[in-house]
Amino acid sequence: MGSKTERFYKIELMIRHRGQVSFEEMLAELEVSRATLKRDLQFLRDRMGAPIVYDRAENVYRFADEGHTGDKHELPGLWFDQKELYALLMAHHLLSDLDPEGTLSRHMGPLLDRVHQLLGSAEVDATELMRRVRIVGSARRAVGSQCFEVICAALLQRRRVQLQYFTRSRKARSVREVSPQRLIHYRNTWYLDAWCHESEALRRFALDAVEDAQPLERKARNLSLKRVEEEMDGGYGIFADNKVSWAHLRFTAEAAPWVSQEAWHPQQETEVDDTGALLMKLPYVEPTELIMDILRWGPDVEVLRPAPLKQAVAARLKQACAQYR
Repeated sequence: MGSKTERFYKIELMIRHRGQVSFEEMLAELEVSRATLKRDLQFLRDRMGAPIVYDRAENVYRFADEGHTGDKHELPGLWFDQKELYALLMAHHLLSDLDPEGTLSRHMGPLLDRVHQLLGSAEVDATELMRRVRIVGSARRAVGSQCFEVICAALLQRRRVQLQYFTRSRKARSVREVSPQRLIHYRNTWYLDAWCHESEALRRFALDAVEDAQPLERKARNLSLKRVEEEMDGGYGIFADNKVSWAHLRFTAEAAPWVSQEAWHPQQETEVDDTGALLMKLPYVEPTELIMDILRWGPDVEVLRPAPLKQAVAARLKQACAQYR
């Protein structure tokens, strides 16, 4: 019968509705082996705390009296199958990597303890599983837990927040009152899309550049997510604007198998020419991050157009070569 989750609920419902059920009746309805049913009953008792008892005199299974077992037992409303549980553990691992100070994973602790309990068995040990899975992040820029929690709370409560912000390009500090609209995690770094009440416009703030965040009682200005997406998601990478240009790139046949599997932009267009080279077309609004990704492929990529982007990449390559003369 179906998944393990379905069987657990079936066993629970049979015993609850009928009061008592024989082993043979459960076997017939679940259509599983005797060994599987025994394992299911043991799991429900030992892992889920189900007060299932065997009445030897009647040769049936039933629930123990509530007075004997304490609070009434209920199966949880949210269930995961084995694959989903593993996926949740992987998500926890990723979350711990994104959040080394434990701001988010700390709040997930009770849930993850339960997940570990559900996964643990003679065949599988959740702790051992996590020890044998390694997720490597690179170039992470840490965000202070206090600032992160203040900004998250303001986002959820629809309140304004005051940021003390360091703009690295200008080496300048400023104080901004903002209405948080959306959090983004991109390339191991957190960003906040917010309405800046000083500039009266949507702005994107790198959270690792926030030196202090203070909650304010004033209600946030609410913008539709559609507007936020339209204004902030049109560019390449984390750079936002509405003046879009299109880059045309040509990757060598040797690089094509790898590049063809990479998602550079949701609107990218690719095709392979007669030589096996990969042609890619994608939008951008500010070339900084795109240039960085182009340079990653060295001699295996050529910028076909536009001319300003081609010239900018060539200039960066010349500057790099000059370091080694």
